[in-house]
Amino acid sequence: MFRRAFWFTAGAAAGVWATTKVNRQLKKLTPESLAAQAADKAIEAGHRLKDFALDVRSGMSQREDELNDALGLHQDPDLPANVTALPGPRRLRAIEHDQTTQFSYNRNEDH
Repeated sequence: MFRRAFWFTAGAAAGVWATTKVNRQLKKLTPESLAAQAADKAIEAGHRLKDFALDVRSGMSQREDELNDALGLHQDPDLPANVTALPGPRRLRAIEHDQTTQFSYNRNEDH
């Protein structure tokens, strides 16, 4: 008698467990659930790309500072903070003619 009761209970529990598992999997495969999963993955990928871009930008800035220090290029106090003063014929001509604020660039004039 106890054997039958045990196996009956074990079978009922296995049936409930299997039904629950199947229903969960079916709910995961509904179109609404798949769309939500895709949206979550897209948002997660966007965050990863943003973090990657920020890492690349900070690495570029750090490397640019290292190269500027190695080459002896320093910021000119007359220029905005994001512009580096580079020596060259155009810069020298502009300084000679007191045209440091505005000058046009003709790519053929340096040749």
